[in-house]
Parts: sequence; C-alpha cells; structure tokens
Amino acid sequence: MLSAESAAIVRATLPVVGASLDAITARFYETMFSERPELLDGLFNRGNQANGEQRRALAGSIASFATMLLDHPDERPDALLARIAHKHTAVGVTDDQYVIVHKYLFGAIAQVLGEAVTAEVAAAWDEVYWLMAGALIALEARIYAEAGACDGDTWQRWRVVARRDETPDTVSFLLRPAGDAPVPPARPGQYVSVRVRMPDGVHQLRQYTLSNAGEDGSRRITVKRVDGDPAGEVSTLLHATVRPGDELTLSAPFGEVTLEDGDAPLLLVSAGIGCTPMVAMLDHLVTTGSRRRVLVLHADRSPAEHALREDMLRPAAERIFWYESGAAAPDREGLMNLDGIEIPDGAVAYLCGPVPFMRDVRAQLIRAGVAARDIHYEVFGPDLWLGAN
Repeated sequence: MLSAESAAIVRATLPVVGASLDAITARFYETMFSERPELLDGLFNRGNQANGEQRRALAGSIASFATMLLDHPDERPDALLARIAHKHTAVGVTDDQYVIVHKYLFGAIAQVLGEAVTAEVAAAWDEVYWLMAGALIALEARIYAEAGACDGDTWQRWRVVARRDETPDTVSFLLRPAGDAPVPPARPGQYVSVRVRMPDGVHQLRQYTLSNAGEDGSRRITVKRVDGDPAGEVSTLLHATVRPGDELTLSAPFGEVTLEDGDAPLLLVSAGIGCTPMVAMLDHLVTTGSRRRVLVLHADRSPAEHALREDMLRPAAERIFWYESGAAAPDREGLMNLDGIEIPDGAVAYLCGPVPFMRDVRAQLIRAGVAARDIHYEVFGPDLWLGAN
C-alpha cells in the first residue's frame, strides 16, 4: 500500500514523529479550533478536547496506522479503520473535512518538527495520511449507505415517552420516533449520538449505547451522570432537564462491536455503565429464543449502584456479579477475578467498561484459554486502546 520510497522514510522518521505526536496533535487542535471554531459546534466534543482524550486517541491512531503499514505492507488494518469509521459516522463526519484536517495537521507537524520536515519527509507522511483518509472515506460512505443516509445526515427527532431512575446517578430514557421517517435498524451493541444545545448555545454530541431496541421501533438509552468532568456535560444536562414529552436529536445507530450470530458460548463481561451493550445483547438473545450458553460477568461498586441490574438477571443466562461493597451470596466481593470460574471452551467474549478494567480482564480471559481473536471490546468516547491489543 505504501510506496517503497515513502516506507523507508516513514520507518526512519517514525520514532521522531511518534515521540512528538502529542505535541503535534495539541498544536493541530489548538490552531484548527482557533481558525475554525464552528467545528466545535455539533461535531467535535469539547469535553474530550479539554481532558486530552481526543488528542491522545488521534495520536495513537496515526502511530498505529503507520506502524501497521510498515509491518504488514500487503494488508489493510480493517479492524483499526472500522472502529474509527463508526466513530466518525456517529458524529456526521464528511469527506471535505479530511481536507481541513490535513491542512491543520500538516501545519502542526511543520511547526513542531521544524527543519526536520524536509520535502521528502512531508511527502512520505502525506502518503500515509491520504492512505488512511481514503480508506476511511470509503468505509464511511458504505456505513452511511447502510444507514440510508448520505453526507453525514443521519439525524432524527425522538420523543421521550418514559424516564426511569436506575440508580442515584443513572437514568434510562425510553424513546419513540417523533416523525414518520423510516427508523434505521439497530444491532445489539450499537450506539447512537445524542445532539443537544448547551446553555451557552453550542451544540454538543455524546454517544450512548442502546440498552434496548424494541421491535416496535422504540429505543432506550441509559445515561450515567458524570460530575466534575468536562466530558460529562451532555450527560449532566440530560439528567437535569430531560423529562417525558421532551424531544431529543439522535443519529442512526453505529458501532462495529455487535453481537454476531452463531452457536459458540458467549461471555458478556462489563463494569459499571459498560453493562449497557450487554443488556441489549441479552435482550436480543431472549427475543430471538437463542439457546446459546451465556455467562454474564459484571463488576460494580455495590448492588445499589449497579444500573440495569434487573435487566441482567435474565433466566436465559448464567451470571456472576462482583461488588466492591455490599455483596451478598451468590454475589462476590471485590474486583473481578476469574480464578476458579469455568470458562466454556470456544467462548466468544464481549467486553465493555473502563479501559484498565478491560485490559486486566482480557489478560485473564487469554490465560483462561479464550482466543485473542474472539475477544471484542467497546469503548465509550475516544478509543485510547487503539493498536494496544
């Protein structure tokens, strides 16, 4: 995929570029938003800018893509690209925005690295960028087509028909379409973006996994309030202001980590609000009458703080819950520990929760004999685990 000349230059400069990526992406976002502030209104999440997660995710994806081009020149890193493409389509990224990103990203590279960026170096990394951008544009066009949309226009209005407090800081909203437009299908495990106008007039987006997608066209999102974190401003606003009868703007469902059909035993592993895709998968299995063996493993702070606990107590699944406090038999106390747990042969695992939790549990599953290729994970927000597994 990468020309031999460019591959040699990228290989030689990757250590320097990689070591400077954090500074490069910081300069990139700072300059782009200074000159194009409209991009923060309904596209980029300013909370993820404030806490640095978006910057680190971009740096990680660039480094991972370049490394994969060098290590596997005849392969396209589809797993890496698909995850990014679904994140992009969920917020409505369009083809022309890759030109904007290119301008500011390469301007930042030149500013940070200075004279080290010769014409040859710039041309080699330009080739890397457009290989990645071209692949993403093609993937995103296909994803938009599958959602019945084009040019990023997947937004629809939905009416809140019920609100249910799950825990003191978690609430579920049951939604139905507010208009007559066709409702795009949702697969268990997918998420939607919710777009809201903040008190200062700026639109912001946040992704929420569908914790239920009814056959009648209804959908449910389960939202955990995040206090004291800029990235939680949308969730906090939904908690404070949204009531039955209100309307919300939602994207079509996106996300490539979805429950696949088959007969293999399933491990649904989560912590905290990471239970939402697992609940959707469980609901799908019950609705379709699946006879697969299902083992649900969940960790939380306490039973009272375990959102959607009743939804996870499905008779179709075996379950083990770990709580840091308040555990009572048959639940277990402490952090999730798979020692002594019978993991079915040939199991396929789905993980969702904080990245440190997933790293630890993934290692435990591999030690227990689960194949790495059969362990799938979902991350809320920018994926800081890209290329790490």
